Formats: sequence, structure tokens, C-alpha cells
Amino acid sequence: MAKYEQIIEWVFNQNHQPYMVRVPFSREELIQASETLGFERIKNLGDIPYSFRFRRELPYSIQNTAPEGAEWIIVGAGVGEYQFRLAAPGKIQPNPHIKPVKVPDATPEIVRHYAPGTDEQALLTRARYNRLVDIFTGITCYSIQNHLRTTVSGIGQVEVDEIYVGVNKRGAHFVLPCQAKSPGDRFGIVQAMQDIALCQERYPNAICKPIALQFMNDNGVAILELAVIDEDELLRLNIVEEKHYELVPRAQISDAELRMLMENEL
Repeated sequence: MAKYEQIIEWVFNQNHQPYMVRVPFSREELIQASETLGFERIKNLGDIPYSFRFRRELPYSIQNTAPEGAEWIIVGAGVGEYQFRLAAPGKIQPNPHIKPVKVPDATPEIVRHYAPGTDEQALLTRARYNRLVDIFTGITCYSIQNHLRTTVSGIGQVEVDEIYVGVNKRGAHFVLPCQAKSPGDRFGIVQAMQDIALCQERYPNAICKPIALQFMNDNGVAILELAVIDEDELLRLNIVEEKHYELVPRAQISDAELRMLMENEL
């Protein structure tokens, strides 16, 4: 078992008791675990919980203690403070069986030349040029910040891939924090929770709509609106709406397809 796994397992076992739904721990306990296990001092202790919040799976010995249908996740509880919490589910993926909507690709050729691929940066760039967030939500949206790193009360440090603000036809304001994932990755409830908390603190007069984006293939994009339900004992990650889009040259959208779409709208 790798070093991080051994440390987080030690911390969990020191604090967990049967039937607990919240298992708090602190940065100081990570130091204690490292010393007890005989590891050299880890310079960036925050990387341990960060890894298990966003990149790694918690050890099986931890997940095995969760009730059936639930899983343990790690959430921030303040600066240097964390909690293991139960979620059902903790992570989700787009539905691969949704038929995509064709959208004329407005990405400039020079951008596609210098920003190829299906990584998170390419995804956010193409979504911005094609106004996919606007199309998905029906709201006029504007990107105001990329890769925001800040702190939120009661959570600690948070990161957001991109933030849009928008207005609808009735004049209501919206804030749309976006998380972008490369193909094969899963969307996490931890990211959605911190996005919502950031919006509540920083944009209290705007309606928060957490958005998740993922490339399904080179030109296919899945977009989901997420919601988190906190039932005190269990966190739930829900999909409010999901749509898939295929970015295509105009020539690949036939007149017959356009007529059918027009008829459906009438």
C-alpha cells in the first residue's frame, strides 16, 4: 500500500467508530500518522486529503465500513480541518446512451490547431467558443474567471475550473461554477459541494447552477447540471438535467434535420 493510503487509513481507524456518519480529523493527525508509520516528514500535508478528494480512491479497508449503497468521501471542514462523510453516490459519470444534439462548431481553426485533444483545457475552450453553457441552460452566460483558487468559510481552500455568470429573459441572475473532466473521469460530489458553497458566499444574490462538462469523444460533449442533497446522515449527488452535444461542420447538418427540429419547436 502506498504512503498516502497508509496515512489516510491510519487516520480513519483512529477516529472512526461504528455507526458514525461524520469522522472528523485534522492536519495535525496527518503529521502524527506519518511519524507513527515511520515516514519522513511530508512537506505538503494538504496534498494527502486533496488526493483522495479529487484524484484517488480511498482504500478498500475504509470503504468496506460504509453501509451498502454508500461510500466514504473527504470534505473540507475549515482551514486544516476535514471530515470523512458518507455519500450515495460520491461520484457519477454521464449516461453514454443519450443521443447528442448537433451544434455547428464555432471553434476557430487556429485554436483547434494549437489546443487539440480532449483534456480539460481544450474542453473549456471549445465550450466557451460554442456557447454550450448558454445552449444547455437557456441563459445568456459570460465567463468571468478560470481556475479560481480561494478559501471558503467552513471548508478551507477550494478550486473551480471556470465560473460563468448569466441572466435569463426575466432578469434573474445566475452563477454557474463549472467542473471539467477528461474522458473516463467521474464527477465528484466534493467538487459540487465546494462550488455551491463558494457561490453562496461570494454571489448571494445569484442562483447557483453547478455545471459539469466532459468530452465523450473528440467532438462530443456531455453537460450535466448537478445538485447536492444533504440529509445530515448522507450526502446525495443528483443529476438535475443532462444533455449531449456534437460539434460538427455546418455541412453535416442537413436541411431535413433542420426542418424536423423547426417542426418540433412549433
